[in-house]
Amino acid sequence: MFQSCDRKQEETKNESPVEFNQKLQDELRKMAEIDQIAAYIPQGKYKEMTNEEWNSFKDSVFTTHQIRLKEIFDKHGFVGFDLAGEEGSFNFWLMVQHSDHNPDFQGKVLADMRIKMEKGNASKRNYAYLTDRVNKNLGKKIIYGTQVSYNEYGQAISRPLEDSANVNERRAEVGLESIEEYLNRMTVSHFEMNKENMLKKGITEPKLYKVPNE
Repeated sequence: MFQSCDRKQEETKNESPVEFNQKLQDELRKMAEIDQIAAYIPQGKYKEMTNEEWNSFKDSVFTTHQIRLKEIFDKHGFVGFDLAGEEGSFNFWLMVQHSDHNPDFQGKVLADMRIKMEKGNASKRNYAYLTDRVNKNLGKKIIYGTQVSYNEYGQAISRPLEDSANVNERRAEVGLESIEEYLNRMTVSHFEMNKENMLKKGITEPKLYKVPNE
């Protein structure tokens, strides 16, 4: 996994008492609201945009946010629970997830997130998701099976996995459901979002995996 280049220095920085920052939590909440508009399919007034306009809007949101996220990261490191609560920490992580145009930045955030996660100051589940995101963007095998693609039947399949035989053990360690349950959830969501096209292909229901011990 991605390791910090200067872990000892980061650990020393993180030992100082941290004062809760309400202003930062509020700022991250507002940023995340816009991020979610850009990350989803066009809704409301955004439906009126051409594909070119929509893609330009999305790129602008993610790029602009990443500049601000870097400023926050340079000052605080990964935003832990102590600094901005679980909500603020989640929103910071969420937007880092969408900074795919800058995997080097994502990797630096991941390294500091690991330090804070090991101290109970960041989410294990979210750490797993960001680990896979970074690995995917660097062309490496993923660890937890959270990054997927879809086959011709609309069934979610994990991207290439490191040590696939033990993925459910690793997922359990960070509080994730079995990979079969996860892939089924993604498959159902994909089917519902693309139901019209699925029906045209003769696929009338999601194609699911057998869940262990079900």
